[in-house]
Amino acid sequence: MPCAGPLSAPPVPPRLSPLPRPPPRPPAMSRPPVRVLRLGLRPYAEALRVQERCVRAARAARPGPVAEPVAEPVAAPGPVAVAGESVVLSEPAGPVYTWGLRGAPGPAEAAGLRARGAALAAARRGGRITFHGPGQLLAFPVLDLRRRRLPLRGYVAALEALVLRLCRRLGLAAARALPPPFTGVWVGDSKLCAIGVHCGNHITSHGLALNCCTDLTWFDHIVPCGLEGKGVTSLSRELGWHVTVDHVLEPFLDSFQEVFDCSLVFSEDPGD
Repeated sequence: MPCAGPLSAPPVPPRLSPLPRPPPRPPAMSRPPVRVLRLGLRPYAEALRVQERCVRAARAARPGPVAEPVAEPVAAPGPVAVAGESVVLSEPAGPVYTWGLRGAPGPAEAAGLRARGAALAAARRGGRITFHGPGQLLAFPVLDLRRRRLPLRGYVAALEALVLRLCRRLGLAAARALPPPFTGVWVGDSKLCAIGVHCGNHITSHGLALNCCTDLTWFDHIVPCGLEGKGVTSLSRELGWHVTVDHVLEPFLDSFQEVFDCSLVFSEDPGD
C-alpha cells in the first residue's frame, strides 16, 4: 500500500447536526443597567441605610412630566446616575430578628431574644418575624416596576424564579416555590429562602434572605415567618458541603441578570 505524502490531508470526520441554539438575547449594552453594590459582611442596619439611598436615587432618576423645556438636563445625584436601578448584596455581620408590617414580638419575647445576643429591628416589608445573620445572603433589589410593567405578585414570582435558577446551578433540584399564599423557596416543608418586599411609588425595596451556611438554631426561638409546623434549611444542609455567601454570589448574579433581563454595573461604593 503506498504511503501518504507529507502534504496529504487527514481524513475529515463526518459532520454532526448542530445543536439547537437558544433564542438570541439582546446585546448587554441594550438591556437596562442595574447597579450592583456588594457590601460584604455588614451590620443589617447599614445595609438598610444603603438601600434607602438607592431608593431615593431611583426615584430621582425616574423621568417625570416636564411642563416647560429646560435649558440644562438635571442628572440623578451621586454615582447611581449610571443606573437608576440597583441591587444591594450583603451578609449580616451579627444576629438580628426582624419583622414586617405584622408579627412584632411582645415585650417578654423581645427581651428573651435580646438576652440571646440578637438585635431586633422592624422593617418596612411584608411578612412576619424572621432571622438574619452570618452565613445568609441578603439581596435588596431596588427596581422600577412601573417601567418594567411588572405587577407586584409577578415581581415576587421573579425573585422565586431567580433563587430556583441559582439552586439548579448549584445542583439542588429539589428546591421549589409553593403556590400563594406561600412565598419563598422551599425544600420539602423547610424554607430555604425567605422573601419580604416593599413597594412604594412602584420602586421596590427589601427582597430576599437566602440561607447559605446560616446557624439555623437561631430560628428555634421564633415561629419563622409566622408559619406553624414549617422548618428552615440551608444550602449547606441540603447540598452536604459548606456553602458560603461568597460561593453563591456569582451564580446568583448570573441568575439575576437572566430573570430581570438586565446588564450589571458593578460598584463597591454605596454612595453618599
